[in-house]
Amino acid sequence: MKRLAVLAAACALAFPLQAKTIASVNGQAITEDQLNQFVSLLVEQGAADSPELREQVKQEMINRLVAVQAAQKAGIDKKPAVQQELELARQGILVRALIADHLEKNPIDDAKVQAEYDKIKASQADRKEYKVRHILVKDEKEAQDLLADIKAKKVSFEDAAGKHSIDPGSGKNGGDLGWGPATNYVPEFAQAVESLGKGATSDAPVQTQFGWHIIRVEDERPVEFPPLESVKPQLEEMMRQQQVVQFQQQLVKDAKIEQ
Repeated sequence: MKRLAVLAAACALAFPLQAKTIASVNGQAITEDQLNQFVSLLVEQGAADSPELREQVKQEMINRLVAVQAAQKAGIDKKPAVQQELELARQGILVRALIADHLEKNPIDDAKVQAEYDKIKASQADRKEYKVRHILVKDEKEAQDLLADIKAKKVSFEDAAGKHSIDPGSGKNGGDLGWGPATNYVPEFAQAVESLGKGATSDAPVQTQFGWHIIRVEDERPVEFPPLESVKPQLEEMMRQQQVVQFQQQLVKDAKIEQ
């Protein structure tokens, strides 16, 4: 008898107890493990685990199972369009799980982020930003006359901008556009800015889609690169996306595909 009791205890330890049933729909069980998995998904998405949430999830699982059983009884799951949709959903879940598994096994650690940050920073080392003023007018002749008066010191750049510029934003501020990289402007304007030295005014008016510009570059400086901590989340996300693309490309490359 004692040996049988020991053997029974050993079997109880060797084999897990049957999953606890929390509800049953037409004889089909919903287990506590299934409930826990559902709750875990919601918690990962930001929900807070609570008795209220678990009760809501339980009712949702019951409602879903009732509907699924009804669909199966009606043969809905046998329809070709439904089977195709189910297969696409299955594929989508597997792809997402595969990518998540790959990212988990190949994490973007701090060393990789630092290396990518240093590489991008080095590639941007020669970038500049400029403090620019401009006067915008519609007519080329008016622009040429204004430019001649400015160069002859008959009028200051600021006064000419305030009186004649049709750019309402900068005109009232003496044509001041503030600091920014040349890429802030349309190509013709940007090219003129980059070709001018510090303190220089364009030798001739520059035409763009907006009209005719007289441009002055008051100052220039290297673009200040943001510190790592301020861009780290965006950098990590960019690197994860790149990693996913490379992983998918490698999968396709390694596969035997016939078309």
